[in-house]
Amino acid sequence: MNQRLFGQTGKQVSEIGFGAWAIGGSWGDVSESDAKAALHAALDSGTNFIDTADVYGDGRSERIIAAVLKERGGERPFVATKAGRRLDPHVAQGYNAANLNAFVERSLVNLDTDCLDLVQLHCPPTEVYYRPEVFDAMDRMVAAGKIRNYGVSVEKVEEGLKAIEYPGVKSVQIIYNIFRQRPAELFMREARAREIAVIVRVPLASGLLTGKMKADTTFAADDHRLFNREGQAFDKGETFAGVPYGVALQAVEQIRPLVPAGMTMAQFALRWILMNDAVSTVIPGAKNREQALANNAASGLPPLTDATMNALRALYTDKIAPFVHHFW
Repeated sequence: MNQRLFGQTGKQVSEIGFGAWAIGGSWGDVSESDAKAALHAALDSGTNFIDTADVYGDGRSERIIAAVLKERGGERPFVATKAGRRLDPHVAQGYNAANLNAFVERSLVNLDTDCLDLVQLHCPPTEVYYRPEVFDAMDRMVAAGKIRNYGVSVEKVEEGLKAIEYPGVKSVQIIYNIFRQRPAELFMREARAREIAVIVRVPLASGLLTGKMKADTTFAADDHRLFNREGQAFDKGETFAGVPYGVALQAVEQIRPLVPAGMTMAQFALRWILMNDAVSTVIPGAKNREQALANNAASGLPPLTDATMNALRALYTDKIAPFVHHFW
């Protein structure tokens, strides 16, 4: 597993991390035994970066991570969590010191630790990025020893660019994949220049870029790929990267011939992301041991050719950009 510098923290993290949303909830049923097996497999094969959130399964994801790390013992991997989406209603005014402290205290218990490695504001309303007092509250928690670092998880490129104006922000988590290429235009350059760690989520466009989905694929009632296609529960861009399902399926078929022998389409999609050296780590999810091992294997695959990269850029520009480029 190759490692990359995690911004100003000085930490070296695995370029393939473990996204722990699926083991929490909203991706169909994942048993605790499968969840633990997936995480063990990822850690055994070189992952040392785990991303979770307090709302994934109402804390289930955090608690499973804590249990696995206790079973393993030894040096803990870098564990990033998130705070803010427990607010109801989810409004900018809720991002205040009292609420943020309460969320952090809960995650400290769930993750069974005295200090959280990284806490990310969890896709807050855009107004939050224009409230310095929110970032002051995070600075105070760093000073108090509750958290070591903080960052933001954003929906929009503009939010990421605003967030990195605050000196305490050490990381930005953003959607970046073959179907969401806008971050490469300006955001990645700015993050690199400011030594901001970049965590890439939704790398497989909610599974579309595995090449395994069809027009008649069915999803469980508790799977966001069924209930959030039009943004009914949270931002539409989190589900299938915001691309209409039928459009995306057609694009997948155009990508398929570009995948080199010896790579799965999912590994190809991960390798595309890793071609950008501003990326610190990419966090695909895994529901079982086999998926975790296949994800991690992408780190050892050869770079994609210029011709392939150009073909993917042209496909994005022609087929996908009209649906996503100016929205996120």
